[in-house]
Amino acid sequence: MKLLAGNPGWTVSADVIVIGSGVAGLTTALNLRASNLSVLLVTKARIDEGSTKWAQGGIAAALGPGDTPEQHKKDTLIAGAGLCDIDAVDVLVTEGPEAVRKLIARGAVFDKSETGEIALTREGGHLRNRILHAGGDATGAEVSRALLAAVNGDDGIEVIENALAIDVLKSDAGRVCGVTLHVIGKGSRDGVGRALARAVVIATGGLGQVYSQTTNPSVSTGDGVALALRAGAEIADVEFIQFHPTVLWRDDSLSGQQPLISEAVRGEGAELVNDKGVRFMKGKHPQGDLAPRDIVAIEIFKQMKERNSPHVWLDATMIKDFPERFPTIFASCNENGIDPRKQMIPVSPASHYSSGGVKVDLAGRTSIPGLYACGETACTGAHGANRLASNSLLEGLVFGTRISADIAKNIAPQSQPSQSTSKEFLISPAIKMTLQLAMSQGAGVMRNEQSLRETLTTLEQLAAHTSTEPCIEAWEVSNLYLLATAIVKAALLRCESRGSHWRSDFPDSSNEWVKRIVQSYDQNGKWSSKLEEVKL
Repeated sequence: MKLLAGNPGWTVSADVIVIGSGVAGLTTALNLRASNLSVLLVTKARIDEGSTKWAQGGIAAALGPGDTPEQHKKDTLIAGAGLCDIDAVDVLVTEGPEAVRKLIARGAVFDKSETGEIALTREGGHLRNRILHAGGDATGAEVSRALLAAVNGDDGIEVIENALAIDVLKSDAGRVCGVTLHVIGKGSRDGVGRALARAVVIATGGLGQVYSQTTNPSVSTGDGVALALRAGAEIADVEFIQFHPTVLWRDDSLSGQQPLISEAVRGEGAELVNDKGVRFMKGKHPQGDLAPRDIVAIEIFKQMKERNSPHVWLDATMIKDFPERFPTIFASCNENGIDPRKQMIPVSPASHYSSGGVKVDLAGRTSIPGLYACGETACTGAHGANRLASNSLLEGLVFGTRISADIAKNIAPQSQPSQSTSKEFLISPAIKMTLQLAMSQGAGVMRNEQSLRETLTTLEQLAAHTSTEPCIEAWEVSNLYLLATAIVKAALLRCESRGSHWRSDFPDSSNEWVKRIVQSYDQNGKWSSKLEEVKL
């Protein structure tokens, strides 16, 4: 399958195309340049508008005294609820410290303690202080700044902003050799064109806009995963959508990106309470308020349902230096009339992170030759059923480095695109809100067979709303439709509760489901799924 689009009106080429300008894409691009490969860096909006800059948490790495990669591995495996690929976790935690050191060498500045050492904090699921922060709660912005400074100083990286990657191009041999793009701008590259390359790396971030409320920016419409799906690549673990437990609740009628209240606030002593002032996480998990995100999110959901309330409360009034420690969060609260030093913060779960994505190996290779995926777009298996806090930026650093090394070693000669015979489709952008609400209501924090089947029926009905007018909004909604369908199909198939996948009709985990659900989508629009054993 491919999206309905106009014929390419221009052509550009490079050794490697990197789609996405977050930590994964920028790290990959910079390391490719170290091997003297030319890079075309394609980004959907401006180069600094991806999800990375919104990361309030930090980067997890075993850098503190007494900490070890083995301890980091243990915490990652526990959070992953039995579905982590052991080799992927080993790569993440053992190569992570060096990847962070390299980031610091590139100019990233992290918060220091009074003694001048890097200040390491703790977040949910971690039994050690191993989280590096920058600017208190602006780590992503600092990581993005440092990497962008390096990219902007490299003439071997050409940047195309305001460009949506529509579909991949393949050679007669089935190897990926480029992508079609739509660029909003002036000059010869306005409109649809084609970019040719010897390898393509997808690093487009998440798919949070599948849901009506999310911490993700508006550009997070899962374009990279959908692009890979249409190309025939396998995806995995997409049922595991992590809902961040503490997002600032403002109004149920407000959709789109919502202000995140980092769990680092709970790491500094803040407590979750219900409308009666009861600390409901006490006794629910050994780590209480700092339990893994899936545990906290589901307990908040239960409290909201039991009390018919749209939110619970986060009491952070004991943090007297809140404005200095969490300046971004303090500003968000103030904008919504809340002073967290004196008032409790209303919070509820919202779509935050996809643990699944395009299935890749330890070198970031997809099931299609020449196509790689990195960061939230990819499923390395390192996160299993639930990502451990602050492992996401680390994954982009580590696997971006591994992908660039594999490309440098194995890059093929440039091949020419063949004539595509795939069926075209395009869905009307008018269905976007209906799709998002259906996903939040039927495939959100808590699911069951009835809610999932009702959601799937809604999606099937929405598919009839086609469009003959190619545009950014229609391409985005078509991508969201594909991903919503994949999520619901996988969630229906997994008859258990595990990690960030909770089913009220199957409340327990089952050893029969220590398996990965792998899906694919052929050129005629037919879905396939299979189960794969997880390497434990």
